[in-house]
Amino acid sequence: MVYFLGRDVAVTIAAGDDVGVDADASLVYTGSAAVAFASTSGVAVSDMTGCDLGIGVTDEDVTYIGSRTVLKAEIKKETTVSLTRKKSNNAWDAVFNGGARWGAASNAAIENLAGEPDVSNGTTFGYQLKVTLKANAEVFTIPNCQITAHSVTLNADGTTEETMEFVSQETPTINTT
Repeated sequence: MVYFLGRDVAVTIAAGDDVGVDADASLVYTGSAAVAFASTSGVAVSDMTGCDLGIGVTDEDVTYIGSRTVLKAEIKKETTVSLTRKKSNNAWDAVFNGGARWGAASNAAIENLAGEPDVSNGTTFGYQLKVTLKANAEVFTIPNCQITAHSVTLNADGTTEETMEFVSQETPTINTT
């Protein structure tokens, strides 16, 4: 796991469809939204204060009766990205609570946004996050991310920050810009 300050990285969120939020907090899947969350070309996350990037592997220990050896089998790889920004609008609330956790419109190839998407037709789904390191000009790309959590930090003076967590089971890539 590595934590970057918002000034050290730039993050863009891309999706198969344009995902945005109107002034009445309704989701819009065209380029005409009041606040853009993701687009086919990518939308930069503004006012970001932190980016937490975690890479993990889950393995399982398997033992056979009568055998003294233990098999370690890798069963899942996981990349988690938590983005924290200063709360300036309700776009992240609407995306998380309104059903755009998978990154596609309800009339797209992937339907059922409130539950698990049907990928039996072989299409991909989810958001693509690009974390660009400003100092080294390297881009860490995480494909097929789903939104798994959203939280808002409150204090005595009001709302200050919000965090959105993305998870992917696909292999990330590292390239130069």
